Amino acid sequence: MAQSNFVDYVKIFCRSGAGGNGASHFRHEKFVEFGGPDGGDGGRGGNIILRGNSQYWTLIHLKYRKHIHAENGESGGGARCHGKNGADIILDVPLGTVARNAETGEFMCEVTEEGQEVILLPGGRGGLGNWNFRTATNQAPRYAQPGGPFIEGWYILELKVLADVGLVGFPNAGKSTLLSVVSAAKPKIANYAFTTLEPNLGIVECHDGRSFVMADIPGIIEGAHEGKGLGTRFLRHIERNSVLLFMVSADCNDISEEYSVLLNELRQYNPELLDKERMLAVTKCDMLDEELKEHIAEEIKAKGIIDIPYMFISSVSGEAITELKERLYKMIAGI
Repeated sequence: MAQSNFVDYVKIFCRSGAGGNGASHFRHEKFVEFGGPDGGDGGRGGNIILRGNSQYWTLIHLKYRKHIHAENGESGGGARCHGKNGADIILDVPLGTVARNAETGEFMCEVTEEGQEVILLPGGRGGLGNWNFRTATNQAPRYAQPGGPFIEGWYILELKVLADVGLVGFPNAGKSTLLSVVSAAKPKIANYAFTTLEPNLGIVECHDGRSFVMADIPGIIEGAHEGKGLGTRFLRHIERNSVLLFMVSADCNDISEEYSVLLNELRQYNPELLDKERMLAVTKCDMLDEELKEHIAEEIKAKGIIDIPYMFISSVSGEAITELKERLYKMIAGI
């Protein structure tokens, strides 16, 4: 199988630049007696900077770039000459990238906006030359300040897809088919589990030029929060969605039970996900007649498990697709 170009997790070693040392120097010129100190300051070490770039949608460009070292600052010189600052290294990352310390798990920074620049590792400060330490009582200081040290370590970059609506459901619930119908996205569609192995994004257009972004998240199975199936690898992408659209196939044994399992997986992974707006779409309803729809609706109501709005849709026949888009847009806009 060809390796996917979608990479949402990389581990890299970063080292910022060390600061240059300050100079301990005295002015030496012909006919100038007691020239005094004139040591210049050292340059700042280079920073490691993360910059948001909407043209990137994956971290694959960093997958094989494991060691990233910024330039050291230059030392100061005589005649109050300051050392050159070390060159910064700017890493372009997709919007939604989170950086963590690989050893401690500590949150470092987050990039969510186009052009946003965040310093992941600051360079060492430049040391002060002896010219800065002259005083009325010490007019010839023979010491200067050393440059600040570099910072280094292993860091994890994780991408969490930014989308307005996230599709949540078991494999073969019709998520990819819906995305292909409501947007120009062309996700892989096939009649077997885990057809989708990476998140797919599509722009859904409503009337009056309004639009929103929908994300097709790889299918969840019971026990996903423990690592089963595709595990937690893609559950984190759901954290960035404003609205969660649960999708359950009309041909399953128990719609309410499947919804409960999906909800429990999200609860086990991150309870805060349940605070998001939610909606249920019963898919593949082109296989149902009105009598069956009424029967399913009565079952859902009788069990009382599903406490969110729901509707019957069919991506094949187009039934209720327009209404679904309008309802989702209203939920996103808070109308």
